[in-house]
Amino acid sequence: MAKGKVFQIPDGSKQKRPDAGRVPTRQLVASNKKARHDYTIEDVYEAGIVLTGTEVKALRAGRASLVDAFVLIDRGEAWLERAHISEYTQGTWTNHAPRRKRKLLLHKKEIVRLANDADAKGTTIVPLQIYFLDGRAKVEIALARGKKEYDKRQTLRERQDNLEAHRAMRRRELT
Repeated sequence: MAKGKVFQIPDGSKQKRPDAGRVPTRQLVASNKKARHDYTIEDVYEAGIVLTGTEVKALRAGRASLVDAFVLIDRGEAWLERAHISEYTQGTWTNHAPRRKRKLLLHKKEIVRLANDADAKGTTIVPLQIYFLDGRAKVEIALARGKKEYDKRQTLRERQDNLEAHRAMRRRELT
């Protein structure tokens, strides 16, 4: 049932859903800042992630890293590799391996599109963020093209120029 729609109650009356107009809450767990520096982001996708109980608890504690992580498409399934989710401190023998492969939940069309685009030279699929969206763990992944060294320097130069321009504008507003 779509949010914000009027629906029929069994007694015949109509009323609006209680969660109509509510904005979904997004709680960031981990971010891959280096990915935006090393790659030009072309397409961004949101994927669900299959986790065990101790992994969810470790994520809620903010214990994750996407530094060396990447996404691999294997036999029509997307997998998150080398993402580090620390072991849950109160976990017992049921604890998970910190760097295990984790399955990503995407539509078949999205997987096919990602697989076809990732086959091009110089492109890869990188995770950008892990977050909770209304209590469900999600991963933001991106189809990315690797930057050359001079592109990285150019991006840093542009960022520095923008920062200096904003500072100058702010100083001018104060006087």
